[in-house]
Amino acid sequence: MWKTINDILNSIDNFVWGVPLMVLIIAGGILLTVRLGVLQVRKLPLALKWMIKNEEEGEGEITSFAALCTALSATIGTGNIVGVATAVCTGGPGALFWMVAAAFFGMATKYSEGLLAVKYRTIDEDGHVLGGPFYYIEKGMGKNFKWLAKLFCVFGTMVGLFGIGTFTQVNGITSAVNNFFDPSNVHTISLFGMNYSISVVVAGIIVTICAGLVIIGGIKRISKVSEVIVPFMAVTYIGVCLIIVFTHLPQVPAAFAEIVQSAFGLKAVAGGAIGAMTVAMQKGIARGIFSNEAGLGSAPIAAAAAQTNEPVRQGLVSMTGTFIDTIIVCTM
Repeated sequence: MWKTINDILNSIDNFVWGVPLMVLIIAGGILLTVRLGVLQVRKLPLALKWMIKNEEEGEGEITSFAALCTALSATIGTGNIVGVATAVCTGGPGALFWMVAAAFFGMATKYSEGLLAVKYRTIDEDGHVLGGPFYYIEKGMGKNFKWLAKLFCVFGTMVGLFGIGTFTQVNGITSAVNNFFDPSNVHTISLFGMNYSISVVVAGIIVTICAGLVIIGGIKRISKVSEVIVPFMAVTYIGVCLIIVFTHLPQVPAAFAEIVQSAFGLKAVAGGAIGAMTVAMQKGIARGIFSNEAGLGSAPIAAAAAQTNEPVRQGLVSMTGTFIDTIIVCTM
């Protein structure tokens, strides 16, 4: 049964992340980049400045930095470690090139998402700020597209549960714990007709309790925890990567050369250059979107709660998330 389910998921994955969607994602990013005048390059210094400088009198529930950290908390981690490793193993070193290319154009997409989230957000009777794709689809495109907003909610929930959300994160954490404490699965327990390592069960329970304590507190508690954990996590990750890079400095130029050659199929042996390039693009773009979530609509939900009166400002702050997560962290 599990083999059948895995085959079905692989078929869906290959269809969803096929050439048409890759073209759509890149074309959308290129269109926004051109229309915005390559804003991700021109305004990046200002965006990085505003990332840590909060707007004192802005409306909202959390600071702009907290909103950014909340979005990054779901991207820096499994998407960078497991995601990049998977992309390189299945698509070759060239996948990293296309991952960064997708992130560059994705910065324009992320800017647009953050801007729209603040522009079309609403405040409910309890004073909570609500916003995201489901709001700016309905309010920005018109009432006739309310069905599309509802459809986004349905698919967004499914993706959160079965795709880039809980299942993937918990699986990555528990697998790492299992490989460290009980790699041979010597100590097991039977649950729901299957045997699991006790280390997996314990790790899963701990993650569930910790996540529950944070999530039940709503966006304010999530943002407060994220403000502490995300900077620490990013600095630690970058610090460890720098140690590895500097201890292998002579190999770095050759690594970049191999990435570029592999990206364009110049080192292809079987399947031809076009086939190798297509695989690298497919895996790189898919994992890049998995990592930074540009265009998926998750980050704008957090961005909508930011304390700001300027949609453009929050759009720029949101844009830095893709830059940090993929262009810096994934490359490292």
